[in-house]
Amino acid sequence: MSELNKQNDRLDYLLERFKADSKNYKDIKIPNDKDEKVRILRSLMNIRMPGRMSEAIIKVQDDYLKECAKEKGIVELSDIATVKDNISIWQGDITRLKLDAIVNAANSQMLGCFIPMHTCIDNQIHTFAGVQLRDECNRKMKELRKVYGSSYEQSTAIPMLTDAYNLPAKKLIHIVGPIVDSGLTPKKEEELALCYCNTLDMCLENGLKSVAFCCISTGVFRFPNRRAAQIATSTVEKWCTKNPGAMDRIVFNVFKDEDRGYYEEFLQ
Repeated sequence: MSELNKQNDRLDYLLERFKADSKNYKDIKIPNDKDEKVRILRSLMNIRMPGRMSEAIIKVQDDYLKECAKEKGIVELSDIATVKDNISIWQGDITRLKLDAIVNAANSQMLGCFIPMHTCIDNQIHTFAGVQLRDECNRKMKELRKVYGSSYEQSTAIPMLTDAYNLPAKKLIHIVGPIVDSGLTPKKEEELALCYCNTLDMCLENGLKSVAFCCISTGVFRFPNRRAAQIATSTVEKWCTKNPGAMDRIVFNVFKDEDRGYYEEFLQ
């Protein structure tokens, strides 16, 4: 059987199993169109609450997602040029990067995005890592709530390390960036800088030599893009000066042309 046919069979199998796992969508009608099937499977994964699934289902999900990663195209570190010292800018889908770690812009619940098909990076990462990721995050949050109380939410700029499961990267670092509600303040700028410092410190502590940062706190968190890029680049360069040779490569991952322009400006 060809890999394409195997993928189609995996997709059909997973649709039936995730339907059966859902309380509200057990009877949803599955169309024949492949793109619609993919959309429904991803949506069912997005809305699923944390919890284990059978090993048989997870095995098929893992095979399916690993093939999805190959189809999207895995980007090796050697494929990414440096722009200054050990720093790179790479534009595209961060879930394609085969690095020691990639950074997820998480929310304070640390469980990923539950909005079906949402375009945020949190949704992308949880979708293509697989449902094991939300389960691991949930277990870690439960442990933290034993220490800090049942209402604990992850604080701004405090990173959490997890496996990357079906992503090409080895590890994920989830971090909550500052939210700009009513104007940028020095405190918000300091918090954003801490996101980069604390993430790099976590890499150092865990032997992770390459990392890709997304544009933390921009987008729905409303941190001004240009200022965010300025803080990111200056903070990372200062950290590298204090920790020479600690990282083989630090990649600034951007999606928009606008952000690429800002990073190129500040890394001249």
